[in-house]
Amino acid sequence: MTQTPPPNNRPPRDPFSEFKDDTEVVEDIVQNGERIRRRGIYLLPNLFTTAALFSGFFSVVAALNGNFGSAAIAIFVSMVLDGFDGRVARMTNTQSAFGEEYDSLADMLSFGVAPAIVAFAWILQDIGNLGWIAAFVYVAGAALRLARFNVQIGSTDKKWFIGLPSPSAAAVVAGFVWTFHSFEATAFGFKVLMAIIVAAVGILMVSNIRYYSFKEVDFKSPVPFVFLLAIVLAFVLISLEPAIMLLLLFGSYAASGPILAFMRRTGHAKPITSGIANTEEEMETANAETPETSAQADEAEVAGSSETSKNGDERK
Repeated sequence: MTQTPPPNNRPPRDPFSEFKDDTEVVEDIVQNGERIRRRGIYLLPNLFTTAALFSGFFSVVAALNGNFGSAAIAIFVSMVLDGFDGRVARMTNTQSAFGEEYDSLADMLSFGVAPAIVAFAWILQDIGNLGWIAAFVYVAGAALRLARFNVQIGSTDKKWFIGLPSPSAAAVVAGFVWTFHSFEATAFGFKVLMAIIVAAVGILMVSNIRYYSFKEVDFKSPVPFVFLLAIVLAFVLISLEPAIMLLLLFGSYAASGPILAFMRRTGHAKPITSGIANTEEEMETANAETPETSAQADEAEVAGSSETSKNGDERK
């Protein structure tokens, strides 16, 4: 007589649980002097990064469909969202190495690939090899800019950016597209000019030209009442002609770096003695400092690196 096997009292295997364990993000972090392993990611800041990534991807799709105005606007929307994720992470103490890497990859699409494709689909494809070469110079400049920035976090003066920031570079390209896409720009000279501008912006991103970062602005301190009036006036002007005003704003910022660098070389502006040296004179000045000063600088650099690792992404 065949006996019935005893029932299996073990609960059924959960395939979703196994999938979750296999795909979980694990980070080794140092907390209170001890190395611990943290599982999972923080949702809130990565939601902003995902939204910025989606906006950049939408910009590419809109450009391929010929909606250049929407494509340019999507790049500016991505800029706004990109400015929130790092601040939200610091405010909620949800910084992570995963978030920093995810943000950098999203920036590459939104501020590197998307502006180049939008400009190429709009006008650069009409001038043949010169057009795609200019677009590639921009993409390569954005990639090198982000990679260089990632390795320089904590070793440069927070007051200055070394090279034009990629969001500002994207804003210059998107501003030109948004402003002139409705015009029948058939002149070959204008198309060549746009190729030069796109390539020049890409080169500015990998240059050693310094740009003011505005990170030292204290928004908690009291300011004169006229400052609020100026802000209101700026919003009014931007709302009247957003494309033109944003192009002028970011175009002026992009041009400010070379202009100030030229003024420093000619002695019409005070030279910068902090951060990474741009000129041989600054390098000689840095090498001529006393051993005590060098030791203090090294200690400050180490402290700055530790602070950056605690505070998370400093790109915003």
